[in-house]
This record gives sequence, structure tokens and C-alpha cells, in this order.
Amino acid sequence: MGQLVAIVGRPNVGKSTLFNRLTQSRTAIVDDTAGTTRDRQYGKVDWNGKDFSIVDTGGWVVNSEDVFESEINKQVYLAIEQSDEILFVVDAMNGVTDLDDHVAEILRKSRKPVILVANKVDSNEWLYNVPEFYSLGLGEPFPVSAVSGFGTGDLLDEIVRKLPEKDDTQEEQLDEIPKFAIVGRPNAGKSSIVNAFIGEERHIVTDIAGTTRDSIYTRYNKFGFDFYLVDTAGIRKKAKVNEDIEYYSVIRSIRAIEASDVCILMIDATRGIEAQDANIFSLIAKNRKGLVVCVNKWDLVEDKSQEAIRTMENAIRERFAPFTDFPIIFGSALTKQRIFKVLETAVQVYENRRRMVPTHQLNTVMLEEIASYPPPATKGKYVKIKYVTMLKGSPVPTFIFFCNLPQWVKEPYRRFLENKIRSHWDYCGTPINVYMREK
Repeated sequence: MGQLVAIVGRPNVGKSTLFNRLTQSRTAIVDDTAGTTRDRQYGKVDWNGKDFSIVDTGGWVVNSEDVFESEINKQVYLAIEQSDEILFVVDAMNGVTDLDDHVAEILRKSRKPVILVANKVDSNEWLYNVPEFYSLGLGEPFPVSAVSGFGTGDLLDEIVRKLPEKDDTQEEQLDEIPKFAIVGRPNAGKSSIVNAFIGEERHIVTDIAGTTRDSIYTRYNKFGFDFYLVDTAGIRKKAKVNEDIEYYSVIRSIRAIEASDVCILMIDATRGIEAQDANIFSLIAKNRKGLVVCVNKWDLVEDKSQEAIRTMENAIRERFAPFTDFPIIFGSALTKQRIFKVLETAVQVYENRRRMVPTHQLNTVMLEEIASYPPPATKGKYVKIKYVTMLKGSPVPTFIFFCNLPQWVKEPYRRFLENKIRSHWDYCGTPINVYMREK
């Protein structure tokens, strides 16, 4: 299960700049093809072999530009509830404000590891302002400049040092069995489908819960299935606050997605595909998880013709391109129509994720494909691909092509190789990695 670090602080202290600096300080976010600005508020960081996710709470709340105490409270409480560690960002140029004091008070009571980050130390003279932040009672302030990158290496060292140890025993216990997360925006029918799967309560064998903000695993084993349904704490209980629902559901989805192998993305057939569906899809894609799309509430749609199904399928694949090789199932949690098809498909996608192709078979097929359509020459240089193999033990199917000039193989050709792999072997529903290495 990934560990989550949240960035909090009042507006205009440079939270988003710090977020961008930390996530790009290593090539963690490989693509910046963000569907929306919201998508940018979540990233993965890999620092000295330790990886964690980072979320910038400020960019999510609608009124983040207004200094509404209630909005900032909302961000801080959410960060406390959902994250393993908190970065509290303050502005070294402005010194301590009332709002900083207020946030510090909430954080001191939270019992979560907090790192105080004094941002905007863009030149040495601002360093003299940093000791003032000791008054917040949160320990030593870390001087950084998110703009220039000053101090961010030390900050990352401290983040990694303070992260709570992962509970590997639970991980091992869960490893052998598929983990499915049901995600989607509010009212797409997540709870209904969970209830339709589980039915009578007595079929729940175990509930392994971490802490409250962790994911809860519900073991499901009947009708020949055996897997864990991942539910994030609190997805079923109505939040007490009158919050920006979209924001909460995405942050909660992050937890569920990271903890799972395959995500079942619920889309409301009566509303079609919306921006937030694309948001949640991009979280699934960034985490390289398996995907099954379930178009729910199909019983409420009047036009159920093949033509209508095709139109809807095309719209979904177009919106989620370039990853288009995933199953789409039309069903209804209410009437239980095709509910078990969803489970069967999720199990199939899980199997696809684990599929290993023997090296000799891979070479026989792929070298022939490459011979008939070799990589285009760049600046008179010809790329020769000699050998291909699969990486063992990778969570995502990973193919390594050995060649003389890996740096000259561009994205379109890599996509060609991926499409050829998909046309010969069933990797439906799972992303695959294609890497070029020097022989």
C-alpha cells in the first residue's frame, strides 16, 4: 500500500510550486498529459529507492484563492484523515500569520508526523526570517525555495525518514489474492455494486482494516471467486461536513486505487462520461493498475440498441486514449444485470497482468514483426533490435527490447511494439511497459 504525504498551508505560500518541484525532482510523473488541472495535484515521488505519493490539498478546494478559514480547515482535516505525513508550508518572506498559528494548532493535536517547510527562501537574506517559525511549536523549520530547488533534497531526506514503516506482514498476507477497488465519482453506484456483490453479510469472511484512513479489505469467496474488495474507510459513511464532494471522492479514490491490482471504474450510463471520470481514470493510469469499466444504471437507459452501445464504448475509449485496450461492461447494480460478468472480467484482467510469455515464443513472434516493420532511421542511424525478454516479478507486464541505439527509438514505435504484443497475447485491461535497453 502506497504512503501518502499531503501538502497543507494557507493560500499563496507556494504549495503548488513545491508540489511541482518535488514530483519532478525525480522522473516520477512520467507523463504530464493531464486531463485537467486537478489531475496535477497528485503525483508519485521516488527518492533514494523509497517511493510515496504526494497530494497538494490546496489545488483541490474550490475556493482556495479566498482566505476562507473554513476551506483551509477542510483541507487540513482531510490531510490529517487521509495521509501518513503532512508538509505544512509557510512563507519565509511574510513570517508567521494568524492563519499559520491556527493551522499549526490543529496539526499539533493531530498526532501525525508534520514537517514544517519555510518556503520562498529565494536568497540568503530570507534565511534570517526562518527561526521565527519555531514559535509554531512544530519543531525545526526546513528552509526551501520551491522556485529554485534550494533545500528540497534535504527536505526529501526528512520526508522519507519520517514516513511510518510499512506493515509488510499485512502486505504479504494479502499478496496472493487479487485486490479489486471499485471507484467512480459520487452517485455512480459504487455502494450499490458492493452490496450487490456481497449480498448477505455472512459471506464476508474477514475485514482486515488498517487505521481509519487506510483501505479496508473485504474477503469475498463464493461462487468460485476468491478476492479482496478494497474499500476506503469512510467511502460508505456520509461525510459529516458539507464538503466539495468531488475533491473528497478523488482523494479517497487515490487510497483505494493504490491498494488494488484491478480497478472497477463505475460510470453512470444516464450521465455519460464526465470530467471526473477522466480524472479518476488518470489516477488509475498513473498507478499502472488493471482496469474494467462498468457502465452502471444501464436499466434506466431507453435506447439499448447495439448502435447505442457502440457509441458509448467509442466515447469512453476516445476519452481514455491512448490506453484503449480494456473491457467495458454494461450492467445494473440495482437489477444485478451482468454483475457477475464484472467480477469474471476483473479476475481475467488480474490473470492478464500476471501473464508471462516464454522468451523463445516472444522472440519468434516479435522479431518477425520488427523485421517486417523496423524502427525508422533517424539522422542516418539504423536501430537494430536483437532480442526481447519479459521482466520477471514486475507488477505490470514489462517487455525489454535490446538494441544498439535505444535512445533513437521514439514513442510512436514503442506504441507500435505494444500494439503488436497486444495483438498476439491477451493483455486486455492491463497497461504494459515497453523499455529499450542497450545490448
